[in-house]
This record gives sequence, C-alpha cells and structure tokens, in this order.
Amino acid sequence: MSERSDLRYGGFTTLFYKEVLRFWKVASQTVAAPVLTALLYLLIFSHVLEGHVQVHGVAYTAFLIPGLVMMSVLQNAFSNSSSSLIQSKVTGNIVFVLLPPISYMEFFAAYVAASVVRGLVVGTGVLFATFWFAPLTFVEPIWILVFAVMGGAILGSLGVIAGIWADKFDQLAAFQNFLIMPLTFLSGVFYSINSLPPFWQKLSHWNPVFYMIDGFRHGFFGISDASPWLSLAVVGGCLVLLATFTLNLLKRGYKLRN
Repeated sequence: MSERSDLRYGGFTTLFYKEVLRFWKVASQTVAAPVLTALLYLLIFSHVLEGHVQVHGVAYTAFLIPGLVMMSVLQNAFSNSSSSLIQSKVTGNIVFVLLPPISYMEFFAAYVAASVVRGLVVGTGVLFATFWFAPLTFVEPIWILVFAVMGGAILGSLGVIAGIWADKFDQLAAFQNFLIMPLTFLSGVFYSINSLPPFWQKLSHWNPVFYMIDGFRHGFFGISDASPWLSLAVVGGCLVLLATFTLNLLKRGYKLRN
C-alpha cells in the first residue's frame, strides 16, 4: 500500500476513533440517558394501553419495543454528528479537522460511521432494558440489522447536514425540533398507521422514517404495514440521495472552508 493510501486510511480511522471516543467518554449522557428515556416511554404507554390494544395480533408492549429501539437509534445517530459539528464550529476547533489531508469522503464516512455506532449502542441498550417487559421474537434478524444500520446512516447524514448548516445551537435545536422529532414521532413508533384516518395514512406513506420503523419491526414479528422490500427501496433511495447531497456540500466546503 502506498504512503498516500496509508495517510488516507489513517485519517479516516483517526477521525472515526475521535468521534466514537467523544460520545463514549460521556456515556452517562449519550447512552444511559436515552436508554432511560425509552424505558420511561415504555412504562407509561404499556401501562395505559397493554390489555386494551393489539396490533396485527401482537401485544401492544411487544409491538412498542422495536419502535422505541429504532427511534433511539435514529435520534442518537442524528445527535452524534450534528452536535459534534456544531460544537467544533462554535468553539473554532473545526480547523483541526479541516487542515489535515483528509478527503471529504473520509470526513463524511467517519462522521456517519460514528453516528451509526452510537445509534446501535443506544438501540442495543434500549433493547436489553426493555425486552424483559414482553416476549420478543426475532423472525428475520437480517432485516433488523439492515434497517438499523441504514436508518442510522440516514440520520447521521442528516446530522452532518444540520451541523454544516447551523451557525449556532439555536438553529440546530430548530432543525431537530421541527424536522427530526416530528418525523420520528409520527412514523408508527407508538401505533400502526392502519389505525389512522385515510388522510393521515396517506401522509404517513410520505414519511421515510415510517419505512425505517416498519421494516425494522418486520424483522421481529414478520408483520408490517408495508412490504419490507418497499421499505428497503425507500430507505436505500433516501440514503443514496442524502449521501450524495452531503458529499456535495462537503466537496464545496459549504460553511466550513468559506
């Protein structure tokens, strides 16, 4: 391997390691706190609705757990890349990431990969903390892994976009509160979209996060509101579009180099 290839490989791994270490050193905030939040959601909703609601023949608590796991994966993947970039921009130390000879593709890959890792760590924590409350099956585990990784990569890419676009924490909070939160909460985490009125059912089918949640849940129970192959196509298409758009921003140096 050439010296140039060694340099590139080292740049990616170093930046990836930095991003993973950044959230792992404060795991009580970045991992334990989201797990506790998901557990509280489960305790409240399962207490109110268990015994009153079944979805596709699945007990409500069992139905809810995969939704909470995937929601945690997505939200924490977004938080990891977006918070890292905005902190670096506000404090001015983004220059130490931009000055080394790291390509924009390595930059993108390192931030998104670290976001996926954080999402999977938190999602695994939520799963272990909640699966005691209801019997879960793992009918098609490959679907679980595929949608978790691809969903985390999509939200990690959105986090990079938000971190590049935002100039201060208020703007990042607005991005999260007015886009990420509605998309995740209105995606079938707590309910089946078949229980919605026709207008809201149609609207839900335009929400890409619905397909992430639905495909992920399909891996547990083998049931879903949409075909898992359709969900895979939608999620894969969104990932390609967002990755292309983010790479274009990084290549131009938008709000980073100028």
